[in-house]
Amino acid sequence: MSYTPMSDLGQQGLFDITRTLLQQPDMGALSAALTQLVRQSALADSAAIVLWHGASHRASYFATRNNEKPIEYEDETVLAHGPLRRILSRPDALQCNYEQFRRAWPLLAESTLYPPFAHYCLLPLAAEGRIFGGCEFIRNADRPWSDEEFERLHTFNQIVSVVAEQIHSRVSSNVDYDLLSRERDNFRILVAITNAVLSRLDMDELVSEVAKEIHHYFNIDAISLVLRGSRKGKLTIHSTHYLDDAHPAHEQSEVDEAGTLSERVFKSKEMLLLNLHERDELAPYERMLFKTWGNQIQTLCLLPLMSGNTMLGVLKLAQCDEKIFTTTNLKLLRQIAERIAIALDNALAYQEIQRLKERLVDENLALTEQLNNVDSEFGEIIGRSDAMYSVLKQVEMVARSDSTVLILGETGTGKELIARAIHNLSNRNSRRMVKMNCAAMPAGLLESDLFGHERGAFTGASSQRIGRFELADKSSLFLDEVGDMPLELQPKLLRVLQEQEFERLGSNKLIQTDVRLIAATNRDLKKMVADREFRSDLYYRLNVFPICLPPLRERPEDIPLLVKAFTAKIARRMGRQIDSIPAETLRALSTMEWPGNVRELENVVERAVLLTRGNVLQLSLPEIVVPEAPVASVVAQEGEDEYQLIVRVLKETNGVVAGPKGAAQRLGLKRTTLLSRMKRLGIDKEHLAEM
Repeated sequence: MSYTPMSDLGQQGLFDITRTLLQQPDMGALSAALTQLVRQSALADSAAIVLWHGASHRASYFATRNNEKPIEYEDETVLAHGPLRRILSRPDALQCNYEQFRRAWPLLAESTLYPPFAHYCLLPLAAEGRIFGGCEFIRNADRPWSDEEFERLHTFNQIVSVVAEQIHSRVSSNVDYDLLSRERDNFRILVAITNAVLSRLDMDELVSEVAKEIHHYFNIDAISLVLRGSRKGKLTIHSTHYLDDAHPAHEQSEVDEAGTLSERVFKSKEMLLLNLHERDELAPYERMLFKTWGNQIQTLCLLPLMSGNTMLGVLKLAQCDEKIFTTTNLKLLRQIAERIAIALDNALAYQEIQRLKERLVDENLALTEQLNNVDSEFGEIIGRSDAMYSVLKQVEMVARSDSTVLILGETGTGKELIARAIHNLSNRNSRRMVKMNCAAMPAGLLESDLFGHERGAFTGASSQRIGRFELADKSSLFLDEVGDMPLELQPKLLRVLQEQEFERLGSNKLIQTDVRLIAATNRDLKKMVADREFRSDLYYRLNVFPICLPPLRERPEDIPLLVKAFTAKIARRMGRQIDSIPAETLRALSTMEWPGNVRELENVVERAVLLTRGNVLQLSLPEIVVPEAPVASVVAQEGEDEYQLIVRVLKETNGVVAGPKGAAQRLGLKRTTLLSRMKRLGIDKEHLAEM
């Protein structure tokens, strides 16, 4: 049968119907208007709209019953598998009586949606070739629809299809807009709270800021941060109660962890949401909430504060109005808890840094006391030779100034002892000298160790770190082996020396520092500058007051004093009693070259103490046997200085130093002596061809 919607209603009638239905704001109003129209035209006793949601496989139902009460229902079971499912697969008009309806869909017939009727008709709602629902008509009288009436039902159905599609599109757009607006507002709240709490390193300030922001945005009146205390089995609760918005009550308390709601969250690491009644068995803190809020039912939300897999604490929120903890708010509160956890991690790290700083101050006092109790004015420095006397006079001259000092000398000559003496004699000796070995630190970590870094500045930077320059504020910083500092890091060191300010890695905040720098190296910085291995501007900034330490072989008169001091110190440490050292032992030690300088001498003495049986130091190690000096086989030519002579002999031996045909043998020198002179004269055997 071919239906012509315009044939019976007339132009004006169709226009009026269309205008009425188009004015309806939503599906409920549309179904009510449709019911009224079909009743007026005696086509049906009720009408309904059933929509299909393909993405969720759900059906929704909109109708108005005889008492004019609107009905809205939605499911993915009974209604979704009712008559609507039939016309989705077979898009034809569906007609049946109540008995046929009940046999086909018994559960739906038993529901309140469909009281007994006489005749039922469902027509498909379609738009752009797609069925999106159905228009339902019910007649209570046992009078089937005639062809003319059926034609009118089709007319109504076609108009409803257009109107329902428009309403559906408009509602979907509004839902999307509302969702976007809500997400935008939630994002603003999240950013605001994140900015507010992340800058708080003091625990009390952090707790106060967290409470203020959550109360402002969520109107929650009881906010607490729960942390595990320093004592086992105890919880520390930082709580804020907004009995008065202008004057919130802050409180810190310690409670037993056992039996608390926080204990449950610490164990599960999951959010806990529940209502508490006064009759419930409560821990002291929850009992206090009832007293505070007049014994009203409390809705509590406890959120875990996690840093990775580590449980830092619990954010506990309590309010008398359970409507605050909606699904949307809980989702946002979870995100806020993640940000608070980051801020809490920072605050706890800051607390640890402060504790370590205080410990450093205590250690400094102890070290200062030890230094003050040393008999010698120069601490552990031992020496009466003219060379050492000259060094100590320079130390005394420069110590009380803030000038940068550069200590030069071979490995093992005691550069750190000189640096410590300079600091001990300075006006900065109330604080501990900070030291750092530039050669011992990997190049990638050297900058972080010197200047510190912020959390997240690079991979692995899980917490903020204070660098050596910041630790050495108002004190001295000893940079050992400064010649091994990477070239790319040298400008930053120069800037600190010139400007007395720096930035931590990952931060643009300038930190002022008052540091007196003492540097040391066993390398020839002047030659490194010429070879472009060291910046000239940094070299001149370090070389304000150079102190050159003589090698041990150039002060043999100090060796007996050093041997006696080392023997006494090492024997005391080992619990041994050594009363005397043979004179021949001291003479033998004084004639050695000591390429390892004082450090090598101390190691030899330690081995001797270990091997000594009795009260007299026994020194019989093969490595200290003094070899006879080799006889020279070449002599200097006329007008040839020491540098030219050594270079000539090295060229003649093709750079070989040791062995029977080596340069040392031909010059009548020991291998170590020749190497020492080559170093002093700047002779590099690898570049002989260029000389």
